[in-house]
Amino acid sequence: MDFDLAPPTGVGPLRIGMTRHAAGMALDSLRDPSAVSESDGPGQHVFRPSGLMISIHCVRDTLEAIELGRPSTQTDRVLFQDVDVFALPAREVVRRVGGLASIDEDPDDTASFTAPDLLLSFWRPFAADDEPEEEQGYYFSSVLVAQPGYYDTPA
Repeated sequence: MDFDLAPPTGVGPLRIGMTRHAAGMALDSLRDPSAVSESDGPGQHVFRPSGLMISIHCVRDTLEAIELGRPSTQTDRVLFQDVDVFALPAREVVRRVGGLASIDEDPDDTASFTAPDLLLSFWRPFAADDEPEEEQGYYFSSVLVAQPGYYDTPA
């Protein structure tokens, strides 16, 4: 299944700004009923058979962010403007997304990047751009779609 990132709207049936209850129902619809994971947290996150994790973050009864974690198989893909954010090397994702909008290296975590105008952030535990066998550092581990203002820091 393909999951298209559509910032600032959301991903699939998950829409930024929807109520916590509606978000929980939408999240449930993404669960594969034939392979329910014991790791699922109702109203919080689901794990699909591919290993794809989908998590919702709500504050004050409103969906503010959606996070997707890298699947272990390619039966589920996470795409942004035809860029497969988990199948391509992190460096290539940054290059392609950077062709669409500005993307900044996180000053506190140089393995992670934020595209503030797109309300997207990409995370991996460490950078290993020249070591494809080191999957955790070669590919992104998660991507987050957020509501406007999510990345603003207090003055």
